[in-house]
Amino acid sequence: MRRPVIGITSYVEPARFTVWDMTVALLPYTYVEQVVRAGGQPVLLPPAGEPAALTGRLDGLILAGGGDIDPGRYGEQPHERTGYIRKFRDEAEFAVLEAALTAGLPYLGVCRGLQVLNVALGGSLHQHLPDVVGHAGHSPAPGEFGHLPVHPVPGSRVAKALGEDPVEVPHYHHQAVDRLAPGLRVAATAGDGTIEALELDSHPFTMAVQWHPEAATDCALFEALVAAC
Repeated sequence: MRRPVIGITSYVEPARFTVWDMTVALLPYTYVEQVVRAGGQPVLLPPAGEPAALTGRLDGLILAGGGDIDPGRYGEQPHERTGYIRKFRDEAEFAVLEAALTAGLPYLGVCRGLQVLNVALGGSLHQHLPDVVGHAGHSPAPGEFGHLPVHPVPGSRVAKALGEDPVEVPHYHHQAVDRLAPGLRVAATAGDGTIEALELDSHPFTMAVQWHPEAATDCALFEALVAAC
């Protein structure tokens, strides 16, 4: 059997590599490694052209982490700590998510990918989570993962992949779900009440997590996605 083709959205940011300093389409390589480890074939999807038109050529989709969503999409003004907004990426990813859900394509949202799912379906976000929970454990310092346990909801896809006991996972997010979109179901929470995973029961396979499974030692969530494909 061929490896299922998994599209992964990418960043567009200034970057330095070898002798170059320029704007690039990039993605942490851990996403690629985890998809390959789980048995899939990764294909990067930059936010350019019409990536939504490619869903018919994919077996699964991952919306990767990244900067904050334009809060105008859920009717709010930007918080002073909201940043790295890339409206061109919002446009591309909201379109590709809609196409994937319409096509019934298996979907895994990672960090920003959970937030795009919630906002696309009518939800909103806490724009700066420390204002809500009173600590910075979900994003302790620039470029540093927090390591907090999450509590999978029994019977959820997340629980089937990770087990029902609390599990420590790598976090790097300063935003989180505020108003839950209609049709979405909470699949895991943190000890401080933060929603850490969502699922969409009306779709064959939609799983989105607020943490960063690409930085974890296991690849259980990627295996679940590839199995669904």
